Amino acid sequence: MSTLEIVQVLLYIGLLIAVTPLLGGYMKRVFEGERTLLSPVLRPVEGLLYRLSGVRPEEEQPWKQYTVALILFNVLGFLALFLLQLLQGMLPLNPENLAGVEPWLAFNTATSFMTNTNWQAYAGETTMSQLTQMLGLGAQNFLSAATGIAVVLALTRGLARKSAATLGNFWADLVRATLYVLLPLSLIFAIVLVSQGVVQNFDANVTATTLNGETQVLPQGPAASQIAIKQIGSNGGGFFNTNSAHPYENPTPLTNFLEMFALLAVAAALTNTYDRLIGSQQQGWVIFAAMLFLMVALLGVMLWSEYATNPVLGVAGAMEGKETRFGVANSILWASATTSASNGAVNAMHSSLSPLAGGVAMLNMLLGEVIFGGVGAGLYGMLVFVILTVFIAGLMVGRTPEYLGKKIEAREIQMATVAVLLPAASILLFTALASVVEAGLSSRLSAGPHGFSEILYAYTSATANNGSAFAGLNANTAFYNITLGLALWVGRFGVIIPVMAIAGSMVGKSVAPPSPGTFPTDQPLFAGMLVAVVLIVGALTFFPALSLGPIIEQLLMSAGVGL
Repeated sequence: MSTLEIVQVLLYIGLLIAVTPLLGGYMKRVFEGERTLLSPVLRPVEGLLYRLSGVRPEEEQPWKQYTVALILFNVLGFLALFLLQLLQGMLPLNPENLAGVEPWLAFNTATSFMTNTNWQAYAGETTMSQLTQMLGLGAQNFLSAATGIAVVLALTRGLARKSAATLGNFWADLVRATLYVLLPLSLIFAIVLVSQGVVQNFDANVTATTLNGETQVLPQGPAASQIAIKQIGSNGGGFFNTNSAHPYENPTPLTNFLEMFALLAVAAALTNTYDRLIGSQQQGWVIFAAMLFLMVALLGVMLWSEYATNPVLGVAGAMEGKETRFGVANSILWASATTSASNGAVNAMHSSLSPLAGGVAMLNMLLGEVIFGGVGAGLYGMLVFVILTVFIAGLMVGRTPEYLGKKIEAREIQMATVAVLLPAASILLFTALASVVEAGLSSRLSAGPHGFSEILYAYTSATANNGSAFAGLNANTAFYNITLGLALWVGRFGVIIPVMAIAGSMVGKSVAPPSPGTFPTDQPLFAGMLVAVVLIVGALTFFPALSLGPIIEQLLMSAGVGL
């Protein structure tokens, strides 16, 4: 690595640490209903939205009512986006006269954007009209991210409140997350992207003549506004097929750095918001430290693997599959951040990474997308592991496990186990099915362990609600659109429902004062235990599957055997 590349990585990490308390403090004030800099402008808009929808934000909901509202809202969003895709050929803002989307692809895409995944089995510029991109995909980018924030707010209240019965109001949390956090950040970021050359217009595609006399179609459309929220909301779906490798989405080194930073900023800052909402100055930072340690350690493995000499190719730092404008380090930093953040945007082809680096990208997702993870989703996923870690610590010292003064009992452990096992079952069972039926095998580009990695990565990305693609696998078939769509539902609501059940169980408990035997959860020792539990659960669950794909491929490559 060059000195400049090292400086960029350090700057990225340093900026993430610096922004976390600033943005985290702002979001705490927003969700507590306190006055902020934007309140004079946005509070009247917030009040108008409540009046138009008949919502009384002061009326709080118990966990079941909160969860039902959340699920119904998301199902309606899925149906609206599904119908919009089917009917787009008859609707305006379709300068390329694109036909309606095929039903199974529409099902997969509607599910994908509703679940904050943005898995794409299509090319945006040749499949989705400008209206569908804005009104359908763009809107779901905001709403799915706001849903994740709402869930972590409900869980936070469940852990922080004493002998209460309610977790807040879903509609108020949704509106505030969208209006005060996602919209302002996306507006500012979109303006910055436009200033750097990202496309934002309603023009039809332009046909240009190259220097060689060939014709080339240059896609147009309102891209900058969607790219801003796809990064800030940890969505990741590209306006264009090649996603953030496309110069109209990511034209300069500055946009590359800012887009990488945006995809982690809000998720990281929510750990500080959590800290403030529970009245602590350490709990959130312990979680942040565990997340950052996992990301930096695994990023180091990826960089080492990419810069090591490839015995098959006879080169180090191979550029195949990477964007030449950004180089190896920026491609790997992006791959690490996007698979840690449940984002899915890519600026390089993950299939072209070294087997070990590609395997680590998969591992980032297999761990439950808790290394920062999706906006809100990463934090509530990590809090599930916090509960499991506290339980294990309690067994070790022979005490009833407690977290924030509340006892962790059978119901919480059962729900935490469900939240961990359901996604794991989805990944492994769907991968096994696709690996033995012709409908799954026929879509592979490669055979052998690399072909298995293509399948494993697809179901990992879908279930983890990440959305990035390994590349090589033709996922736009009925088999993959259906099975990946089902995996998307399991990965999202198979975690949200148990998490809400934990919140509902914890909110009614009283808080016991700490005693000499209380295991502290705000110290480095607990951060180390948390990291160990996350890694052990991931290793025990997925090591056999990884052994069939990237691990054996890395061993073969090290022996000089090409595939």
